[in-house]
Amino acid sequence: MDVTAAPLLSIVMFLPLVGAVIVGCLNPEAKDNARWVALWTTTITFLVSLIIWFNFDTTTAVFQFVETRNWLDVFKFKLGVDGISVLFVILTTFLLPLCVLSSWVVIQDRVKEYMIAFLVLETLMIGVFCALDLVLFYIFFEGGLIPMFLIIGIWGGPRRVYATFKFFLYTLLGSVLMLLALMAMYWHTGTTDIPTLMTTKFPAEMQWWLWFAFFASFAVKLPMWPVHTWLPDAHVEAPTAGSVILAAILLKMGAYGFLRFSVPMFPIASQELTGFMFFLSIVAIIYTSLVALAQTDLKKLIAYSSVAHMGFVTMGIFTFSTQGVEGAIFQMVSHGIVSAGLFLCVGVLYDRMHTHEISVFGGLVNRMPVYAAFFMVFTLANVGLPGTSGFIGEFLTLLASFKVNTWVALLATSGVIWSAAYALYVYRRVIFGELVKPTLKAIADLSYREIAIIAPLIVLTILLGFYPAPVLDVAAVSVKKLVAAHEMSVRPPPPAAIP
Repeated sequence: MDVTAAPLLSIVMFLPLVGAVIVGCLNPEAKDNARWVALWTTTITFLVSLIIWFNFDTTTAVFQFVETRNWLDVFKFKLGVDGISVLFVILTTFLLPLCVLSSWVVIQDRVKEYMIAFLVLETLMIGVFCALDLVLFYIFFEGGLIPMFLIIGIWGGPRRVYATFKFFLYTLLGSVLMLLALMAMYWHTGTTDIPTLMTTKFPAEMQWWLWFAFFASFAVKLPMWPVHTWLPDAHVEAPTAGSVILAAILLKMGAYGFLRFSVPMFPIASQELTGFMFFLSIVAIIYTSLVALAQTDLKKLIAYSSVAHMGFVTMGIFTFSTQGVEGAIFQMVSHGIVSAGLFLCVGVLYDRMHTHEISVFGGLVNRMPVYAAFFMVFTLANVGLPGTSGFIGEFLTLLASFKVNTWVALLATSGVIWSAAYALYVYRRVIFGELVKPTLKAIADLSYREIAIIAPLIVLTILLGFYPAPVLDVAAVSVKKLVAAHEMSVRPPPPAAIP
């Protein structure tokens, strides 16, 4: 049986939606039933996605597992993955079961609705990475706002309403401009097919306007400085699983948008605005690292560090080199794993102490040695220590930027020093020292459930640090095609022959 002929992408995308319908039919009082249905649904979805992973052909850059159906007359319901998008499909399906497990004991209120929100969100996130039609992409890209809005707004912290409206308004404002650009592209080409648009040569003047319209949406989603201010508030107020998905997946959609739309479709504008992107990336790396140093809340600190790490991603993408783009993609995958681990570790402390304030903790290694070891691995990966996945992406992006602009590489490298400063400072404050606070003397170490959730992320963080091939090999051919197509698009025309 040829599994590539099966509608695997549709199955992976809509299985969570089926699970959401089943959970919706359950008795609201049967909380455990809702949890088990959500866990089994997300686990089966992950197992089916592994079939895509194992049958993915890494020797070709064409879109694979393509499905096309008629939809809305001129628009197509078209799905497909290449070496770039398949990584994020797998990352999404891998993290969702961990999110369900992390919420098992913590969420006791409206459990049914909570699980439905996460299952619908999984469908929409997978749709973003699989969509090969511009309208379909836009629907999934914006649709993800709704369940995340509900997750933060209903199950979030004390200032959840403020955080959700700020998150919603920021992202919606940028998306309106992207919708206008989408319509302009359709009127110009008569199609919304993404593979076709990737090879369409838009006029140089038009590329500028289209590039900025898409940039408005992707920069907020990423988020880039100075439109990053919604992220710390959203993280602080979100429940643990909400923070995991926000940092690990939703942030990556902005960078994925640059790779899928801005660079291949608007190459001239992308090339001419390289300096602008380098400037924003450097400011994000240095400024937000310094802001992180001043934080008193653990979640806010990790949120600001996420903005800094996304600065490396945009810097790598806009080097337009194989090394830079591969490094950016690897950094996105690595950050998805490491930030998920960090937020799960903070969630463990919050479950016990009901606060994220750094000053509340200290000397936890005396009572929580396993937790201290797990937290250390993620902290060092966040710093970019060799031997962890955080090193590979940063090293490749810095190497690529050094070949393009020495000053950009030098300034970005200073961000590595700042990240070490805030990460190690916080680790010392929380984990080391004497256990003098009475409230901490009875705190318990990780339970078997918590170890089962965090351990897979530890394994991947170390494994990818020593053996990055599973990510780099899958993306390699698609990245080379993207870079080669960009070089061809911006290459000056040959001089006219002299008669």
